[in-house]
Amino acid sequence: MRQIVLDTETTGLEWKKGNRVVEIGCVELLERRPTGRTFQRYLNPGREFEPGAQEVTGLTLEFLADKPRFGEVVDAFLEFIDGAELVIHNAAFDLGFLDHELSLLDRAYAPLRERAQVLDSLELARQRYPGQRNSLDALCRRLGIDNSHRQLHGALLDAQLLAEAFLALTAGQSELGLVASRSQPQTGPAPSASALAEAAPRPRIVVASEDRSLHSARLAVIRARAGRCLWDLEEGVA
Repeated sequence: MRQIVLDTETTGLEWKKGNRVVEIGCVELLERRPTGRTFQRYLNPGREFEPGAQEVTGLTLEFLADKPRFGEVVDAFLEFIDGAELVIHNAAFDLGFLDHELSLLDRAYAPLRERAQVLDSLELARQRYPGQRNSLDALCRRLGIDNSHRQLHGALLDAQLLAEAFLALTAGQSELGLVASRSQPQTGPAPSASALAEAAPRPRIVVASEDRSLHSARLAVIRARAGRCLWDLEEGVA
């Protein structure tokens, strides 16, 4: 399964007020392992930041002045995410901004939910830790992920941290080597399957049919009581 962990930075909190995307960051996972492929672009928003937004990212209009507009990178962005499941923390925020950017282009583009499945990691965190803070920083602290270098918000950095948090949240894996690759984003071809296997092959466990039946029966009980279970989210069941 191919997943893209995605984050954006913007000029403000609401796209309906004309705010724009100033950075897109994506990290690719293949079979729940980071491939080393990333997508990152700074964007010229063509407008001022709202008060407070600039301080969060540390970006300035002077820095962004020579960066491309969204329309100049849209095809490369869509090519990178096509065919993958998007993992986004508070997906409604990022999708709202990205769909708005798509709507402003001359060419008609479908909303992202029509191009890819979306998994909201914030919803997963709220189910696992109800009543607690579930921001990215809170998850990093709770799951033992080092985010001490996160002095400012950055789309690629946040996507890398979210990838670690998501894997820890869903499978108890907190450190998969993403920290070492943060300083050198890559957008080239993904490593071959053989290279990934040589790096860290995962054992295949064959489950007996009797155990599968017992497992399915247990999930049926959970669904009957709660309406759904986290296993369904992992397997893509509605």
